[in-house]
This record gives sequence, structure tokens and C-alpha cells, in this order.
Amino acid sequence: MRLSRRGLLRAGLAGTAATALGGLASGCAVPTGSTGRNMVLWYWSGGLSDTVVKKAKARYDSSVDLDAIQIGGYYRSKLITTMTGQAHIPDIAGLKGEDMASYLPNADQFIDLRTLGAEKLKSQYLDWKWQQAVAPDGSLIGFPIDVGPVVQYYQPAVYEKAGLASEPDDVSSEMNTWDKFFAAGEQLKKRIPGTYILTDVGSVFEMSIGQGTTRFVDRDKHFIGDGEHVRVCWDRAVEAKRRGIVSDLVTGTPDSISATEKGRLPSQLNASWAAGDLKLQYPKTKGRWRVANCPGGPSNVGGSFLAITKACREPEKAFEIITWLLNADNQAQGFVDAGLFPSTPASYDMKKLREPDPFFGDQITMDVYGPAAEKIPVAFNSPYDVALGQPIRDEIKNVGVLGKDPKKAWRDAMSKCRRIADHLGVSH
Repeated sequence: MRLSRRGLLRAGLAGTAATALGGLASGCAVPTGSTGRNMVLWYWSGGLSDTVVKKAKARYDSSVDLDAIQIGGYYRSKLITTMTGQAHIPDIAGLKGEDMASYLPNADQFIDLRTLGAEKLKSQYLDWKWQQAVAPDGSLIGFPIDVGPVVQYYQPAVYEKAGLASEPDDVSSEMNTWDKFFAAGEQLKKRIPGTYILTDVGSVFEMSIGQGTTRFVDRDKHFIGDGEHVRVCWDRAVEAKRRGIVSDLVTGTPDSISATEKGRLPSQLNASWAAGDLKLQYPKTKGRWRVANCPGGPSNVGGSFLAITKACREPEKAFEIITWLLNADNQAQGFVDAGLFPSTPASYDMKKLREPDPFFGDQITMDVYGPAAEKIPVAFNSPYDVALGQPIRDEIKNVGVLGKDPKKAWRDAMSKCRRIADHLGVSH
């Protein structure tokens, strides 16, 4: 099993996205990518289906030697260092979704995929995902790999014991708003003392943010993290804590695992890729889970892209490889192999993605994942969102885990955000 996507996302937050590409030169004076038959592809473990990569090598063997390299450690930092040094730059590079906004201001370091015919394929991909790779100048620097539609994973036997809806369709309709979901959490706790519908307040905040169309910095490079759209998400997370429906256990600890196995933590709000984490962490609970819609509407966590660098000597061939790797059939295979949820809606009806899943009581989970992925709103993502969203995320965690006063936590978050904004040249 690959490193969990949750771990990859945490690693992606380690640096400051706004300054990630600050040291890149405006362009490569001399191309430094592949020569002759050799073409280099960089990605990370679990970033692409190993099966599909092997097939690509065989498929294009007559015209190019595709050298697909899995880069370990801090992928983004290694890619940036290589591009800044203008040596050994890969022809094709994976770009993690949470980092994409930081690459967009430096679109001139990548081939505009529109010049290679990308627009002809646009209708085959989720529009909101496609838009994430469009730079301010209109160029397209990334081709969609996967997405991470958010759902509610839950244990129906526990819900039924608490007198709650337990069938996926019923859970989706009867807990379709945050208020209804919170009320269900109160009933769950009352009927089965010591049982919590939420593992942490952070998930409420994160999924709520993802349900909107704005984040922390707008197109004019102005901090808007103090706006009503963020404050509503903050207050919602605080409300969950106030109503006592959030566990005090730290996710992933032995106590948390034990509580989940015993049905004391019977629900999680997480992305499609978290299904793999559930199967890995809680094998004893096979058959005891189901999947329903996320309260409050569709949200997304994760998902990445493939880009062609300016160092590539054969961009047409690279584009041919990318579009084959990421066609609907191969994306379906990527979901089967590595939990990479397709950015191609045509994949959702394929037989291989509509097999009953024994871990989820033989539910066809695509019936939930697919519609959720198609309804995720188009949102503007700023290169500064990671840096200016982190203090808010840190403080809501302090409220949930440490019991910090929410009003003080909000003031502290805003104070930190203003300092970071000043450092980055973001107005507020």
C-alpha cells in the first residue's frame, strides 16, 4: 500500500506555496531535457498506476524510451531545484493538486498544452478540475490525473442502533445539511454514550471550505480569509465542538483505531482515496462500512496533474503519451490499482469501477463518488492560499484538540495571517 494521500497532503503544506517558484529563471536558455529516444517522466509513489505506466513504456517503445522515475521525499522541492538549476529537468512532470496554484505564476516554465491540441479533449474531463491548471495568461500547464470527491464513510449497524438512517440513500438525504448531520451526531451520542459522529473539527472546516468557490486570497492578491465565507466554516467547526459530537482521540492512534473497530467512531468525512486508508487501518471492519454523500454538498481534497516542461525536446510526443496515460480507460485502471479517482466522467460507467466492494458491504461506491465529483464547484485557488490558510487550520485544531477559546483562536489566526500577508506582499 502506498503512502496515504493524507500524508502526502500534509507534506505538501510544509513549504510556502507562494514562494515555491520564486527562484525559477524566466526560461531555459538551453533545453536540458531528453535527447534522442529518451524521455523522462517524474512522478511520486502512488501518483500514477504502475500497470498503466508499464503499458505506456511498451506502447511507445518503437518511438521513445520512456524513463518513468518515482521521486521520493519532498517531490515539489526536488522538481523546483532541478528546474532552477536548468539541468536534468524531466520532460513530463507530475504536479500535485495542492501545489498547482504555486506553479501558475510561472507558466512560462511549462508548455501551454493548448498549443498541442488540449482544447479538443477538454469536454472529456471534469471542468472544475481542468480550470485549476489554467494560468492567469490563459495557458494550460497541467493535464488532469485524478480528483478527491469527499463522502461520508459510516458504519450502518451503529447508525441503526442509534435510530438513525442507515441505508446510503437515506443517510445522504436525511443528513444532507450540516445542521441535520450535527443533530444526528447528538442523537448518536445520546443513544450510544461515548460514540462520536466526528473524529475531529478540522474535517468540518476543511470540507466546508471546499464546498465554496473562494478560499483565502482573491485574484487581486488581497487576503480574504477574514471574510464571511471563511468565518461561516470556522463557526460551523466550533459549533460541532460545542455540541459535543467530536471525539477527543487523535486519529491514527491505537486508541482511535480501537474505538473505530468497536463502533465508537463510526463516521468519517473524507475523500474517495481514504477508502484505501480505511481498508489498510481497519481490516477487521470489512463489510461494516457504507458510503453516503458529504453533508452540505460536494467538496474535494487532493488530485494532481501531468505537465510538459519547456526543457522537453519532443513536446508533441510527450503530449501523446500524457493523453494516452490519462484517457478514460487508463484512469479507470488507475482507480483500481492506486485509488486515483478519475477526472474523466466516462470512467464512472465502466464495469471495472462498478463492481460491488466487499469492504463496503458490496455497495457500488461509484454511485456516490461519481455524482459528487461532477458537482464540485469551480473555485479560484491562489498561490498564497496554502500559506495564509495554514494559521486558520492550526487554530481550529487548537480549538478542537486543546480546547482553546474559539474567539482567542480566531484573533490569533488573523494576527498570524496579517503578518504572513505582509511578508508575502499580500494586501489585507
